[in-house]
Order: sequence, then C-alpha cells, then structure tokens
Amino acid sequence: MNFRYIWILLLLIPVLIILYKVVLLNFKSYDKIFTKGYEKIIINNYRSFNYNSFKMKNIFFIIGIVFLIFSSTGPRFGTKLRKVDRQGVDLVIVFDTSVSMDAQDVKPSRIEKAKFEISKLIKSLKGDRVSIIVFAGTSHLFLPLTTDYEAALLFLNDIDTKMIPNQGTSISSAMQKAIDLISKDQEKYKVILLVTDGEDHEGEAIALAEKASSFDISIFTIGIGSDKGSLIPISSNKKNQMEYKRDNNGKLITSVINKNLLKEIALAGNGEFFHFNNNGATYNDVLLNINNMEKRAINTHEYSEYEDRYQSLAFVSLIFFIISIVYPTRIKKINE
Repeated sequence: MNFRYIWILLLLIPVLIILYKVVLLNFKSYDKIFTKGYEKIIINNYRSFNYNSFKMKNIFFIIGIVFLIFSSTGPRFGTKLRKVDRQGVDLVIVFDTSVSMDAQDVKPSRIEKAKFEISKLIKSLKGDRVSIIVFAGTSHLFLPLTTDYEAALLFLNDIDTKMIPNQGTSISSAMQKAIDLISKDQEKYKVILLVTDGEDHEGEAIALAEKASSFDISIFTIGIGSDKGSLIPISSNKKNQMEYKRDNNGKLITSVINKNLLKEIALAGNGEFFHFNNNGATYNDVLLNINNMEKRAINTHEYSEYEDRYQSLAFVSLIFFIISIVYPTRIKKINE
C-alpha cells in the first residue's frame, strides 16, 4: 500500500487535536452544551438530552474526518493487471567512429553533426526499439535493443572517434553484426540505419545489404560529409596549430563522402539514402520514412500496478458524516 500525496497525513495530527479539544473536552458536562437561554428552557432541554448519544454523535463526526483525510492522500493498494501493446520497428543504428568522421566539412564536424541529428531522431521515436553498433577498424555492439530512449541518448552522447583503437572503416563487419542482431526475429519491420562517410575497406557491404533484404531488413544509409571533402584533423601541436592525417608518403589525406557506395547499399537493402551536410537532409527525412513503414506489435506484455482506492474511503467518510447528522441525542420517553 502507498499514497500519492502522503504529506496530507500530516494534517491528521493537528486536526485530531483540535477536534478532540473542541468537540469532546469542551462538552464534558451539560453546562458546556447549552450555554445560553432561559433557565427553565435549559433545564427542560437537559431532561430530554442524552449526553452519551451526543458524545457518540461527535465521535462519528471525527471518524468521518479521519477517513476523509486518508481519502485525500490518494491511497493505492492491491494490484491490477494491465496489457501493454506497443507498435514499432526494430531500429539498429550502425555508427561510424573512424577518424575521418572528425572532418569539419560539415559543421561542427561530421561526427557531431551525425550525433545531433540521430539524437533528434531517437527523441522522436514512439514505441520502436533502438540499438547502437559502433565501428571503425572493428565493430562492437554498443547498446542492445531497448525502448529506453534516455539510455540510448546517453550512449549516443559517449560516441567519439577515440573509442575504437583499431582504426579503419569496416562497414561490412558492422552490417554483419547488425544483421545477426535482428535477423533471428521472423517478423518483418526491421531497419538498419548506417551512419558513415562511406569508406569500406572490406568491400562486402552491397552483398550484405542484399542478404539483409532477404531477411526482410531494410537498410537506410546516411552519408555524412560534403562533396568536396575535407582534411582529417588528428591533433594540435605545441603551437596550438591543427595537424592533419597524412598517408605513408607524408601527403595530406582528403576524406570525401562516397555517396555512390551508400546509394548502392540502400538500393540493395530496399531502403533510402540520405545526405547529411550543412544544407542537406535532416533527421525528419529519416523519421518520415520510418513512420511510413507498417508497424507491428512488439513485446506485448502485462504488468501489475497499484489500484486507486480513495473512492472507498471517501464513501466510508460520507457514511460517518451522515450518521453523525442523523444520530439522535434526545431521550425517548415512554409516556410523552
């Protein structure tokens, strides 16, 4: 048993003290009851007055007040079962954390832009389960499927390009991990959301997209970056000047989004391609496509919760108030 507004119980102490003092202590004798009036009338009233009945009348009134206070606290006890039917899709976000995502051709950077848009997407989900897989040279399940969007946002916020020491861009291994995560479910309505600048060092992404499609998994690709590309910042030197990634010959590397690959992956995966740059698509475009998909019931379950019972106590309070009003205080005379 618990109470919605338990602080109201504090009113019991002063209320009971006041009622006890005013209603009971002040009426210990007849002269406290009829304080004004002609002496003959008062004496006549005393003859027909039952003090014990009058005392019971006040006790019923006090009990009514007590039950009313308990009713006002919103008591809840007992349990009831409630069915919860959730409609949605399983959404696996495959997030690129390679150092090329630090490129600043998209402000403030590719990875920060991606995190901002994906966070808006997660906040807009309703009933869908979401999971996060991060990848660079290797891939890892960062967040299992969940409907806890607050937790998903916390995990998303922790993503950076330093979380996977083994650098590179292994889209294929990340896609395989995502397929393994949701392909066991025989139901449809599953989505892989690939967030990357499009590099793939293993070259199996299109074949895996076709494989995902055979499991009724749709693949949406989000390309992060500009068409012109950008240098890849790696650190600042002692003079606080930015240093950029170079190849083995010491030549600066320019990272350019591979839109063609991402479009082919989306086509093979029966999905859509979106380009996130400074003036391009936003999470709304992705959300619209997800919302237009047919939803299915996911994890229908039951749980118990407290049942509100204030009505019963309020009714009992009303009964005692009515009794206190109609309870007789006159002495019945046999020959009146």
